[in-house]
Amino acid sequence: MTLLRMSSLALSRSRFALSPLAETLASMMVLAAPYADPWLAPWHARHRGAFLAALDADPFAKGLVRLLGSTKWMPAHVVLPPAGGMRTVLDDELAHVATMPDAQVRAELEESVAHSWEQHALDQWLSGRNWAARTADLFRSTWTAHVAPDWPRRRALLERDVTYRAGLLAAYGWPRALEQMSRRSAWVGTDAVRFSDRPSPDRFVGEDGMQFIPIAAISAGTWLCEAPPASYALVYPARGSAATDPRPEPGQALARLIGTGRAAILHELRRPATTSELAAQLGLSLGTVGGHLTVLRDADLVTGTRIGRRVVYHRTTTGDLLAGRHQDP
Repeated sequence: MTLLRMSSLALSRSRFALSPLAETLASMMVLAAPYADPWLAPWHARHRGAFLAALDADPFAKGLVRLLGSTKWMPAHVVLPPAGGMRTVLDDELAHVATMPDAQVRAELEESVAHSWEQHALDQWLSGRNWAARTADLFRSTWTAHVAPDWPRRRALLERDVTYRAGLLAAYGWPRALEQMSRRSAWVGTDAVRFSDRPSPDRFVGEDGMQFIPIAAISAGTWLCEAPPASYALVYPARGSAATDPRPEPGQALARLIGTGRAAILHELRRPATTSELAAQLGLSLGTVGGHLTVLRDADLVTGTRIGRRVVYHRTTTGDLLAGRHQDP
């Protein structure tokens, strides 16, 4: 078991963040696999052919992606903790990726090969120079072609996950906020997070605290981002990560009963969300969403809870019953 230990100060400064770099890494691993989970199949089918064609044209990129998808040790230069919090942008992350010297990149890749469950002929594709910069180019091209068009929708999903966990944090503390974050992570004692079942020396988080980063492209799996001397971030699958492709429509019977717009909102509120998050997810104006929420709230189908400056809406018991009862098979 491997633990991330935190002082009370580090714990108080821990926070959530977004990472386009982590989202791109997860997307590459999904596209490299022959099959995807059913809810990712449409996106996988649309993008995989072009992604594989780009890899076939670049032996370095092909070898790196294959290694990333078959190792328990992610190379440090592709799993850096983000510096921009919830406003992190890919350009800033890639600027850091590109700075690692070749000797360090090779050492990290050799460690990844040692922890891989497949055989890798590293010297066959690790040729030339400037491997960190070439890695950054691969991530940038993958982001541009396959992730960026879907980023607004994914970002809305990720922000909803953060909103949900921030509410748990405010009400119950970090142990509850981390609950079910991944299959292996859990709160241990009063000052530590377990992030792996494998034996390894404990890590000690610096006074700036650690970051928790949701991703939408995978529904299972997690990894640790680390930067010296004591900066850490834990990447985990967002709740509802299946929603990277168009969401199922609400039941027709429910739409006939309360209207299409209100039915869509009630359907979306199977996961709590703010007005702006609902507007982004459904492609509606804030005013339209606000009006529908007022009617749903007056009918005791949804309720709102204030968390800081946000009001997070969720279905009431009556709303759950109505939404479930009127879903078409």
